[in-house]
Amino acid sequence: MKKMYITAGTADYLQKIKDVHKNETMLLLEGEADAVLLHETDGETVFNEPRRYEVIDAAGELGGAFVVCNNIPVTDEGRPLFEHRFQQRARLIENEPGFVAIRVLRPLSNDTYVIMTLWEGKEHFEQWQRSNAFAKAHERRKDEQKPSRQIFPRPSYVTTYSVVPER
Repeated sequence: MKKMYITAGTADYLQKIKDVHKNETMLLLEGEADAVLLHETDGETVFNEPRRYEVIDAAGELGGAFVVCNNIPVTDEGRPLFEHRFQQRARLIENEPGFVAIRVLRPLSNDTYVIMTLWEGKEHFEQWQRSNAFAKAHERRKDEQKPSRQIFPRPSYVTTYSVVPER
């Protein structure tokens, strides 16, 4: 099973790590407050103390220009239900203009799942948010009850990044 490792630091420092490990699948991202380096691999990471995830669903290759991370805290008891919902997802996002990739990341060292989508640009993500496909993908199934705090211990939050172009 593929794994995703994420480490944070300054963009310059992370670029140096990426430059040294050119044969690895890495993507450098810059946000408003930080920079992160993603490392996707079947093996171990070169990072010292990364956040560790298993990739439980994936489509597309890492790339694009704009990345959205939906960070969703999930209790241990809620993990099976949460993962089941993603295994049943409609996969409509994959047909959207400007879509590059998606990764559903199961946390190995904390309780926060990450749903990472990669886009050709911010405008493509915003078009997806306004689309019928987005509404369908995010509608609550009628037979599901409203999730309880036993599944989601804290509110989810979104982080966005720009992909640092290859040099």
